[in-house]
Amino acid sequence: MMRRGLAIVLLVCGALTTTVAMVTPAGAAAHGARTVTVLSFNIHHGEGTDGVLDLDRIAKVIRESRADVVGLQEVDRHYSGRSDWADQAGALARRLGYHAAFGANIDRDPPEAGRPRIQYGTAILSRYPIVRSTNTYLYRSPDQEQRGLLHAELDVRGTPVHVYDTHLAASSRTDRLRQARQLTELIGDTEPAVLVGDLNALPSAAEITTVAEEFTDVWVAAGHGAGGTYPAETPDRRIDYVFTGTGVRPVWARVIDADPAASDHLPLAARLVVEPPRDLRGARLAAYRT
Repeated sequence: MMRRGLAIVLLVCGALTTTVAMVTPAGAAAHGARTVTVLSFNIHHGEGTDGVLDLDRIAKVIRESRADVVGLQEVDRHYSGRSDWADQAGALARRLGYHAAFGANIDRDPPEAGRPRIQYGTAILSRYPIVRSTNTYLYRSPDQEQRGLLHAELDVRGTPVHVYDTHLAASSRTDRLRQARQLTELIGDTEPAVLVGDLNALPSAAEITTVAEEFTDVWVAAGHGAGGTYPAETPDRRIDYVFTGTGVRPVWARVIDADPAASDHLPLAARLVVEPPRDLRGARLAAYRT
């Protein structure tokens, strides 16, 4: 059951600012609706299954997907030599001509004064302007990595859309379950909303059913086949998700397997129809009738 109205693209981060895109349906969209293609992609800090660091390859996958909004996980920002100390979200945004918001879940002092902070987390890229973004830390046991929920509000041709991006705990089911409960509370009745992310759990897990009780699993609603995204070269596990709620309708969902070597995860794409918030919808309808 969906008790809350929102469409969610899931991605986890510490305190951040993000953006979301609203969509118009193909064919039978109501007045004022927007259509948008969203993508969830764990990029493994740009390192592919062949051990090669290649952001151009990641950018190519995103470009060819024709996604309007992208939620990225495992993104480095001046983190270490493994990613050439790059600001990966900024670099990808420049390559693609997108707006970007970054959520730092790991945030450390630089080795020398005047150098950028050492950061790692999630990011949202968007064709549409990002009005504001925030990153909220999620529950963490003392021995676990910090996780977060990145939220970006997008201006999609005059319609506000809320996009959420997360990456839940990899090695603690207890943490994942608490994080899943927390993010459903954080998103609440936000409308319209999309949640994307790497949730590190199969659809039957309690963590996923907790989220699915509140929001629509786009793959269940509009996908075909198993929907496996991990590991990229033999994807037999569905652990990457797009969720939606009230005011957002899934049209289709696809796993993008054009370049399985680009990362250890395959990206998940979904086409969505997004209705304006109810208050804005009523105002537009009244203006249209007059």
